[in-house]
Amino acid sequence: MMSKYAIGIDYGTQSGRAVLVDISNGEEIATHVTPYPHGVIDEKLPNTGEELGMDWALQHPEDYLEVLRQSVPNVIQQSGVNLNDIIGIGIDFTACTMLPVDKNLTPLCLTEKWAKNPHSWVKKWKHHAAQEHANRFNEIAANEPFLKRYGGKLSSEWMIPKVWQILDEAPDLYEATDLFLEATDWVIAKMTGHVLRNSCTAGYKATWHKKEGYPSKAFFNALDPRMENIIETKLRGDVVLLGTKAGELTLEMAEMLGLKPGIAVAVGNVDAHAAVPAAGVVTPGKMVMAMGTSICHMLLGEKEEYVEGICGVVEDGIIPGYYGYEAGQSAVGDIFGWFVDEAVPSYVNDVAKIKGLSVHEWLEEKASAYCPGETGLLALDWWNGNRSVLVDTNLTGMILGLTLLTKPEEIYRALLEATAFGTRKIIDAFEENGIGVNELYACGGLPQRNKLLMQIYADITNREIKIAKSTQTPALGAAMFGAVAAGAANGGYDTILEAAEKMAHIKEEIYRPIPENVEVYNQIYVEYSKLHDYFGRGENDVMKRMKAIKEERKMKILIAN
Repeated sequence: MMSKYAIGIDYGTQSGRAVLVDISNGEEIATHVTPYPHGVIDEKLPNTGEELGMDWALQHPEDYLEVLRQSVPNVIQQSGVNLNDIIGIGIDFTACTMLPVDKNLTPLCLTEKWAKNPHSWVKKWKHHAAQEHANRFNEIAANEPFLKRYGGKLSSEWMIPKVWQILDEAPDLYEATDLFLEATDWVIAKMTGHVLRNSCTAGYKATWHKKEGYPSKAFFNALDPRMENIIETKLRGDVVLLGTKAGELTLEMAEMLGLKPGIAVAVGNVDAHAAVPAAGVVTPGKMVMAMGTSICHMLLGEKEEYVEGICGVVEDGIIPGYYGYEAGQSAVGDIFGWFVDEAVPSYVNDVAKIKGLSVHEWLEEKASAYCPGETGLLALDWWNGNRSVLVDTNLTGMILGLTLLTKPEEIYRALLEATAFGTRKIIDAFEENGIGVNELYACGGLPQRNKLLMQIYADITNREIKIAKSTQTPALGAAMFGAVAAGAANGGYDTILEAAEKMAHIKEEIYRPIPENVEVYNQIYVEYSKLHDYFGRGENDVMKRMKAIKEERKMKILIAN
């Protein structure tokens, strides 16, 4: 019997990647990465040069289509498989990544009229300039039952604050918008010609609920009377479950991708959520950490519980039949990258080069020589704000204990530890609300590359950590959902559980906590928690005051120039 294949496409922060997968066993036959030509737009608009304010993070929608043009034909060419044997396609995206489109699904940023307006562009997940609107949303929604599903606060990263920012700051553009779409739904609409909203982004990022729908008209009117009918107008569209067949690949898109038209296309998904079944997790009690520039913490439950600071709990949001919980840290790998790119002395680069190592590898090697607590350093992991459990993008990073003898590798280790303490804080929040976290699974680039990091996480959380075998777990998960969209009758699967049984695998290597390390880290975690609450819960808002002064000075300089 000839093998059948599915393609998964993972849209990350800086690039998109496609993987072609053998449906029978999950073997990744070919993979290809396409860096986004425009990257993350956070200073000036491309071509027109308009300056962006603080905390903006935009992208170019054509970059997403470029991934399809480049990566899909490449994996087909690499693999040499028969096109007739490719039966399904799925995609995943960072989220909430949203954009305004017109009636023809054309992004407004690609029209001459709106190209110079920053609000016409794709707002990336880490666009934090809507924080003021998130704050106002949370004040008005304080007594609304639905807010408890989002840990008591909605993030500025989510759909409604971003839309509200557009309405306030660019009302004409808001009126010109036919739909506000998640980027994952927009790409699927381009591939199939059908506009559907997937239950994952609708639930976690846009406050939709399977039984109750969206918040009421009265609530949106309380936010802003101009938004009273937003659900029936600019957020309209059917919400469908993950694994649903969105449609079939159109002739035009098939020609662009080098595929046969008519291939089943699954509805869009979120990167971390797609990674859960790809890590083999389809039952409660197992937390999946999708570890990269940030971390998403995914967990399944059998009932809906309210947990402080989570990003959301959504019925069928990850795996049908369970409540899916999401929490997260908005900077992890980004923090390590910042340190390497901006803060290490030049001699570190020189020594690493002589040894044939990357700077990250050299720092990991040197940091591994230290025992827990030996550096005397303690950091708060808020370089990009705090997503869970404080839900506050105005918080900033901090390192305590620096002296004239502190070495770069000590700071590096302290940053690794800080992110692990942040994860423990999230685990504690779940367990304090009766949701058990018995095992940890990790996927993404960091677990594959940094052994010290994973041992630190095992020690600080006092839990075993299993590592997904795939290096492209979200893309594999997207391919699995593509196989489900195709269905068993066409050589795929009828459920994601069946797909996971055959296609998901973990490594033999397991990270286990070292008792003496656990004991020391328990002591340090007490201190981390004191700092976490002191700076994060309002006792000392110095971080926010300093950020406000920075913004005020930057604005005065911009006006002066």
